[in-house]
Amino acid sequence: MSTAILAPAAVLVLWTLIMLLWMAGTRLPAMKSSGADLSEAPPGGRGQDLEGVLPDKVNWKSHNYTHLMEQPTIFYATVLILAMAEAGHGLNLYLAWAYVGLRIVHSLWQVTVNLVKVRFLLFVAATVCLIVMATNAVWATLF
Repeated sequence: MSTAILAPAAVLVLWTLIMLLWMAGTRLPAMKSSGADLSEAPPGGRGQDLEGVLPDKVNWKSHNYTHLMEQPTIFYATVLILAMAEAGHGLNLYLAWAYVGLRIVHSLWQVTVNLVKVRFLLFVAATVCLIVMATNAVWATLF
């Protein structure tokens, strides 16, 4: 198995956990400042319920963490397919690192500046990397 391509996936997993800690580290103090009390949260309460309660800049971390649970799941599957098909080198490896780098920059942009126009361009660039990787994964498994 070509394992080099697993490294960018591992880095993105670690980055996602860093974002989880960053989110908790800003959200919990903001909740305390706003008077929100977790012990008084109704059953079934969700993080989305804090929209409008906490400052937008605090909620941006949560939005980004949610984003890291969405499209990157396709990335992880694609990386595993490429690794198992012995196609996790060369262009696919470079694209995987580019995808992870772009997702990290996307995260940093979203949680600090959050100008959607730039964030969208970062998302599109990462998506193009993923599309090429997914196409290569299909090619590697069919031919």
